[in-house]
Amino acid sequence: MPVGTHVVCTGASDGDLGRAATEPGLSRRRARIAPGEWTWLDQVHGPTTVVVRHPGDRCGAPADAAVTDVPGAVLCALTADCAGVALWSTEGVVGVAHAGWRGLASGVLQSCVEAMRDLGARRIGWRLGPCISAAANEFSDGDLDELVARYGSTVRGVTADGRPALDLRAGVGVALAEVGLEVPAGSLDVPCTVLDDAWFSWRGRRDTARQATLVWRDPVGVG
Repeated sequence: MPVGTHVVCTGASDGDLGRAATEPGLSRRRARIAPGEWTWLDQVHGPTTVVVRHPGDRCGAPADAAVTDVPGAVLCALTADCAGVALWSTEGVVGVAHAGWRGLASGVLQSCVEAMRDLGARRIGWRLGPCISAAANEFSDGDLDELVARYGSTVRGVTADGRPALDLRAGVGVALAEVGLEVPAGSLDVPCTVLDDAWFSWRGRRDTARQATLVWRDPVGVG
């Protein structure tokens, strides 16, 4: 990761950072985690990626990914089982994406990477935040068959009790590889939000709170 680039994945101990979270304390919690104005999105489980032109730009936009080449712009994906993916490049472009199964199917990760390339990114790295594992992600056969047709049999998993499951993490890896990113060994081995109560989970505990996956570059003159 380039010097001056930061990636943070929060957990339940950091408190609720979701859109529905209210003061008091929300601004202070955000400031402790990442300085400056955050761009969070009205996540709609689709493929749209927005370009952030200044800190706080496009906040609340109906999209599931954001990219920027602006120092000091904090990009945020909010999750409670879906995959939050932070991306960065040696050219100074960063991005973040929220990928549940619908976003994965619609190509949100590919959209995010292509938008970064449009801003000049060439050497792109990434990090997956905690998300649901196949062991806890029972899935209907019909929807699962559609995703297998799109991404291959690697996304077909089984739950801990042997039921059909979606391996969302494997899908993230296939989608990123599809647009030419490396998927190093172990890069998909992240905590399960359902099985580990250190993380918020809608599927496992009906948590309405959200954790955040964040990426930003230091403001000009810092670092």
